[in-house]
Amino acid sequence: MVRVGIIGAAGYTGGELCRLLVHHPGAQLVFAHSESNAGNSLSDVHEGMVGDTELRFTADLPLDSVDVLFLCMGHGKSREWLAQHEVPRDVAIIDLAQDFRLAGDHDYVYGLPELQREAIRGARHVANPGCFATCIQLALLPALSGGLISGDIHVNGITGSTGAGQKPSATTHYSWRNDNISVYKTFTHQHLLEIGQTVSTLRAGYDGRVLFIPQRGCFARGIFVTAYARCERPIEEVRAAYEDYYRDAAFTHVVAQSPDMKQVVNTNKALVHVERHDDLLLMVSCIDNLLKGASGQAVQNMNLMFGLEEDMGLRLKAAGF
Repeated sequence: MVRVGIIGAAGYTGGELCRLLVHHPGAQLVFAHSESNAGNSLSDVHEGMVGDTELRFTADLPLDSVDVLFLCMGHGKSREWLAQHEVPRDVAIIDLAQDFRLAGDHDYVYGLPELQREAIRGARHVANPGCFATCIQLALLPALSGGLISGDIHVNGITGSTGAGQKPSATTHYSWRNDNISVYKTFTHQHLLEIGQTVSTLRAGYDGRVLFIPQRGCFARGIFVTAYARCERPIEEVRAAYEDYYRDAAFTHVVAQSPDMKQVVNTNKALVHVERHDDLLLMVSCIDNLLKGASGQAVQNMNLMFGLEEDMGLRLKAAGF
């Protein structure tokens, strides 16, 4: 059994990790850290866990009792926390924030399995991708790696309110979000940095920009992305390239019909669809932002790092109705 600890276990991503790990057949959740909730049961905060576990939040840090540590804090907090605490060298780390996603002065592997599964298998430190970054890259990876598109890549993506985190804000409370939609961080979203890193890796000197317009949606969870770029290849060739690229993917599926978000909510799946319109290739993808876009992918990375079946503990039922 892989022994697991979670730092920042009271938030949305920490809660999803708790839900996944208490039922994971190859893992044991040893501790869930939260100073503000220390002593409370997990189900006091994550109410859907009633009856699943008797574990309580702790302010202690028994780091030598785990094999892997998940960091579920706000962006910029992981580096700060690691500078203040000594994690044993033999403890693996999976960071769900953006602190180590870009190449730099660290040894963290970018944890998008569809991009570099083998590197993750051999890693001790993994930087889990962002939710929008995951969904957008899964739409683009085969097209970029196969040289199928050129020029600017226009991306539109809509996300649920859980993508903004658990702490209430002016744009997440019910009376504002309900029956509403809005644009934010137009062309400047922070996930563009890691997407750009992948574009440069797959196609050095690519001749176009990734132009991304994110939107807030009137729903709790999920991401739906549409993207398009110039394409001169026959659609049959494009579909074959996508199917070949994702042939061995555990959770990413190429579908013949344009998907809807309910097919992936509450699962670790990603659905991808492509179609040609004149000289443009339309690429559609959707995921659950808290699972394939965060905690589910983090568990998927843990499975790879510890030699478990990649889909262990992640065969989840879609919440279609």
